[in-house]
Amino acid sequence: MKRMRPRHGSLTGGITDPNMTPLIDVSLVLVVILLVATPLALQSGIAVSHAAGSGRAGADARAARIEISVIDETSLRVNRVPVPRANLGAALTPLIQRSATREVVVRCSDRVTHGVFVSVLDEAKACGAAHIAVVEEARP
Repeated sequence: MKRMRPRHGSLTGGITDPNMTPLIDVSLVLVVILLVATPLALQSGIAVSHAAGSGRAGADARAARIEISVIDETSLRVNRVPVPRANLGAALTPLIQRSATREVVVRCSDRVTHGVFVSVLDEAKACGAAHIAVVEEARP
């Protein structure tokens, strides 16, 4: 039996659909990048500003601010008064409510872990502190 060929070059069943694989690969990579980057963009941070070199209104500002010194993980001082770590909120809230500037300055010892330091900052913010400054502990 003889095979019949079509007269006018017919389609031989080649691939005629567009290749979607590269488009899907690029789309998935973009989705993964957005999933990783979104929490970083929405994460809250601690704003740090550099203190001014001039000393104008320095004495008034020192009198109006509340100072917290973190000594170790269980004790600290609020305006030079020793306070247990568990009682920080009770000691800090009335001071912040009476303060005109609601500014809190935090000093931290080198022995204190980062988690305890950040929890003190968070608690000061939760008690109503408008501005929180972090200063270096005075060296003897």
